[in-house]
Amino acid sequence: MKNWITLMMLVVTTFSTLAQTGQVQGLIIDENNITIPGASVLLEELNKGAISDFNGKFTLVNVEAGTYTLIIKYLGYSEYQQQITVNPTQTTNLDITLEEQATELDEVKVVSFGFGSQARALNTQKNKKNITNIVSTDQIGKFPDANIGDAIKRIPGITMQMDQGEARDIIVRGLSPQLNSVTLNGSRIPSAEADNRNVQMDLIPSDMIQTVEVNKAVTPDMDADAIGGSVNLITRTSPQGFRLSATGGSGINLINDKRILNGSFLVGDRSKNNKFGWVVAASYNDSEFGSDNVEAEWDDEFEYNTGEEDDEGEPIMQEVDVNPYANVSEIREYQIQRIRRSFSANFDYKLNDNNTLYFKSIYNWRDDRENRYVLEQEILDGEDIGIGDFSIDSNNNLTAFPVSAKREVKGGIDNNRSKNTRLEDQRMQNYSLSGDHLINNLQVDWMASYSKASEERLNERYLVHESEYGINFNNNTNSPYYAPQSTTDADFRLFEFDELYEENQYTDETDFNVLVNFEVPLHLFDKENGTLKFGAKTRIKEKQQDNDYMEYSPENDSMEFLGDIPTRDYSERDFNPGSQYQIGYFATPEFLGNLDLYDSSLFEAEDKPEEYATGNFKVKENVYAAYVMTDQNITDNFSFLLGVRLEHTMADAVGNEIIFNEDGDIDEIGDVLAISPVTSKNDYTNILPSLHLKYDVTDHTVLRFAWTNTIARPNYEDIVPSREINNEDDEISLGNPDLNPTTSMNFDLMAEHYFTNVGLVSGGLFYKNIHDFIYTFQYEDENGFEVYQPFNGDKANLFGFEAAYQRQLDFLPGFLQNLNIYLNYTYLKSDASGIRNEDGEERDDLDLPQTAPNMFNASLGYTSKYFSLRLSGNYSDAYIDEIGGRAFEDRYYDEQFFLDFNARANITKQLSFYVDVNNITNQPLRYYQGSSERTMQMEYYQARVTFGLKYDLFRK
Repeated sequence: MKNWITLMMLVVTTFSTLAQTGQVQGLIIDENNITIPGASVLLEELNKGAISDFNGKFTLVNVEAGTYTLIIKYLGYSEYQQQITVNPTQTTNLDITLEEQATELDEVKVVSFGFGSQARALNTQKNKKNITNIVSTDQIGKFPDANIGDAIKRIPGITMQMDQGEARDIIVRGLSPQLNSVTLNGSRIPSAEADNRNVQMDLIPSDMIQTVEVNKAVTPDMDADAIGGSVNLITRTSPQGFRLSATGGSGINLINDKRILNGSFLVGDRSKNNKFGWVVAASYNDSEFGSDNVEAEWDDEFEYNTGEEDDEGEPIMQEVDVNPYANVSEIREYQIQRIRRSFSANFDYKLNDNNTLYFKSIYNWRDDRENRYVLEQEILDGEDIGIGDFSIDSNNNLTAFPVSAKREVKGGIDNNRSKNTRLEDQRMQNYSLSGDHLINNLQVDWMASYSKASEERLNERYLVHESEYGINFNNNTNSPYYAPQSTTDADFRLFEFDELYEENQYTDETDFNVLVNFEVPLHLFDKENGTLKFGAKTRIKEKQQDNDYMEYSPENDSMEFLGDIPTRDYSERDFNPGSQYQIGYFATPEFLGNLDLYDSSLFEAEDKPEEYATGNFKVKENVYAAYVMTDQNITDNFSFLLGVRLEHTMADAVGNEIIFNEDGDIDEIGDVLAISPVTSKNDYTNILPSLHLKYDVTDHTVLRFAWTNTIARPNYEDIVPSREINNEDDEISLGNPDLNPTTSMNFDLMAEHYFTNVGLVSGGLFYKNIHDFIYTFQYEDENGFEVYQPFNGDKANLFGFEAAYQRQLDFLPGFLQNLNIYLNYTYLKSDASGIRNEDGEERDDLDLPQTAPNMFNASLGYTSKYFSLRLSGNYSDAYIDEIGGRAFEDRYYDEQFFLDFNARANITKQLSFYVDVNNITNQPLRYYQGSSERTMQMEYYQARVTFGLKYDLFRK
């Protein structure tokens, strides 16, 4: 690496002293002093061009001394021209203001209201060298999306996995969240969850982000761990003049009629000498909501105890052919308060015309307070079912059987933070210092960043009472339901104490990045246009999980029966999955939170390492990367970007091995439990070439082709060398530190046409050849143990098509010209090989997990000078989410369709009133097992309504 950097510095020195030419730098803003990214800049006489960056800056180097005509073109804005003079060895600095243009149709002037930010997004997308989708604040603001995940799901090829009614994990082009990357201002965001690399998008409020950049074909100067794509969230930059923006509102969650509070502000300005710029923003959202949930597990095998014994005294079991039935049924009620806070402070300082420093920061903090009530009913083991305990009808439907029933309440301690709830404290923070420098013809940029994500769940308590009784099963696969045969036997007051435990969970991930990029002129085909860019990056990551678990046994019988303690009925007549699901009575969270578990005279405490030891781990992962690439114009219309990236990964992991004896207890070595640390080391190198072609058919029509190679590193939990050997249940769970990273060779072809009135029609094909994807393999070893271990599959192929159309319908007559539409559709087809079932046989019936075959977004809006209205729909198809031991056990994420509405009325030029309605269709989160009619989970959230005021002031 050191030799490589020395060589590159030698090249830099050579190129920077080749000629005594001049440079041109400029800042492009609009009439509101907001910077303009993605503008096309051209010195007409030299046919030498550049594109403005996200800060509105552009740089032209190696410009011969002379006078030139500078031309700037930007969709939605009038063309700009200016005569400039370039002097040798000097930098000519320009401040340029563009004006929005109106479209003339049949002698009628048509004004595009509120499309400034959309113009920025589309211009940036149009002038990018790679295949990218850009979403601006304007587009985000058109949709009623509280978090950035809900906004991103409207981009072509994007769908989201939901959690408690909000978009959380991003799926790009059908590829699972761990196959994509998320960055903040170009700096990688760590994950707050222990078992994966997924970035929790519901942690980040949408109003803290200025632009979302989805790179579907990455370039060599980007991190390569982006098989599906790389999502870059860009926070708000310093304005070129004073700006003040604020939002305040309220609302209601219709599932429980509880209130919503939200507010945000942004303020920024520049110093009088224009050297120092700053912007500070904050956001707050407090929502009390919940969910109604029903879950089930299905089986197609049934056996009972004949009452006879074999020669060894073991019971003789009899198998019976039955149709699939729900062997587990759960009714769940969630009560949640979610408080989301975010603060950002960004600064820039212009040392001189050629050197600028930037500091960017954001701190996101989310509290989830949750009480959960679960009525779980599970069929007894076959050994406990006698010949007269069950019924089977003439169609082989199992209609009645005995169950073990549990009533479980989840909560927390009674203090100012937890408030008798389970408190999940998630935080994500990111700080970066960077610089842009121009040294003669050499452009240098660098960045050092620190990020940390954490999740803490302290004093999480569970109280469980249990009982046994017979039930009648309705054999409704869509809405499975257990009805107690005797209300007396199922009386909640007769449920007996089962267990009481408290656990603490803590996970954090830190991420330190240092990178530097160099760019110099290199003209291979065109004497004025062409660059060589190279650089290096180091990323140092560390992730750990540290949990504990204590079980408490009461020293008296005051909690022996559920009827002996304070309870509350949580049944709802309008329970969303169906009124038949009445959950009944549970211990109150106040009772659970006030138990003094630490008083040894009241409770006996027992540490239960079997519940957490194999889940605790520490992983250190260092990635060292270097790249080189060249961007060349073959003709005025045809250009290519060719390069290669090298990434070397080193991973050290520490986990635990735990062994259970045949009684289910942890083996002891002497007086010490048989829990021992296990370590592993692994390293690998990936060489990743890529080629991007761009052909400008016209000023507004672009053809693109990309050939890229990308990777996805295994989840941390999968590479930890943990081992859990259970001699009681004959099960073994293993990590796999020898997992290979998933690799993919990608091909993309895209055509785009941009409308002058700020719009787009596009269509494209993409193909991915994926190797070493990771799945959990279930198999039986030579000793008859059921083994669960992550494995690499062989390969998968993914083919897709995507199309998008968005524009203002200004060709329509009268008021209809204020209509605008936003449409996109993505189709996927995939297959996977090398996945084996529980018998070791390869399965040939599987798609690549988490690939939705069809995704569609549609939005119809009306925008005038005085108000705007928008109705938006988002659809994603069903897909396989988790592979089981056989096809019957596969879990699928069901299709979903969300319908949202928002309206905005302009009271003054700066002040407006808004109303948003989310999830009008009351779309549930639904999983099914094996077949679409076999419900595993259906969770409802109802609609959410918010309203309030927005104020936005620009001052020049």
